Amino acid sequence: MTGLLDTLLDGLALGSVHALIALGFVTIFKASGVLSFTHGSLLLLGGYLVALLHDDLGFAGALALAVLVTAAVAGALDRLVLQRIGTDPHAAHVATIATIGVDIVLATDLTRRIGGDLLTLGDPWGDAVTHLGPTTVADSRIAAVVVSAVAIGGAFALFRYTPWGLALRAAAEDAEAAALMGVRLSRVRMLAWSLAGALAALAAVFLAAFPAPGLERTTGQLALAAFPAAILGGMASPVGALAGSMLIGLTEALVTGYQSDLRILGDGFGDVAPYAVMVLVLLVRPAGLFAAKGAARV
Repeated sequence: MTGLLDTLLDGLALGSVHALIALGFVTIFKASGVLSFTHGSLLLLGGYLVALLHDDLGFAGALALAVLVTAAVAGALDRLVLQRIGTDPHAAHVATIATIGVDIVLATDLTRRIGGDLLTLGDPWGDAVTHLGPTTVADSRIAAVVVSAVAIGGAFALFRYTPWGLALRAAAEDAEAAALMGVRLSRVRMLAWSLAGALAALAAVFLAAFPAPGLERTTGQLALAAFPAAILGGMASPVGALAGSMLIGLTEALVTGYQSDLRILGDGFGDVAPYAVMVLVLLVRPAGLFAAKGAARV
């Protein structure tokens, strides 16, 4: 029973980190219709900046600067590269493909800088653990849940209570009508990308924290685990991104924790389990768990 509780807590923490990344996927898609594949490199950029700067600025200062710089880079990528491709539905498909190229360029440069090193981020949790009754939880896991909850709550407050959030919802509902009403779609897009970049940088801290050994050049690939979470919930649903992230996080934790009992499925099944869950859910709900029903014209 204790092992199950440990596994469920790990799944909750992992799902919270996935939610940061998945919310970025959804925010960008709502604003522009673009499915971003740059999250891996943006996450790696944020983590690399924290590792590079924490000795001089302290962990909090390095994290704040990394979040700001990553947000600025993400916004600049959209403004200077992707928006030049166009904003119509066909251009969104082309821009989605372009994000693959952008990710390759950024990731290649970052992996060259990191090399074979294992970088520490100087986080204050270290390898400390907290005993909660019969279970033992790493402090980094607790911090992941708390910080993710605060960040996601702040993002939802932006969606609900700010003019930009209203503009984002209007653009997602009908971009042409929103533009006619004076919404500056280019600014909405750029800010959506900036928010997604900031969330990715924040997620990097917890993906590299204990029990992970640190930041390495392959850390950015972990962002792909949040992709099934966004798809599961419905790409235009922030609430769905959270639900999908929790489902994927718990799936990963349970498969990893009970790998010995699932050996018949292969030693590496934990890596593909999120995608297996995604396929199974999409067979039943092709548009995702929380996708809005579209109007049908007959």
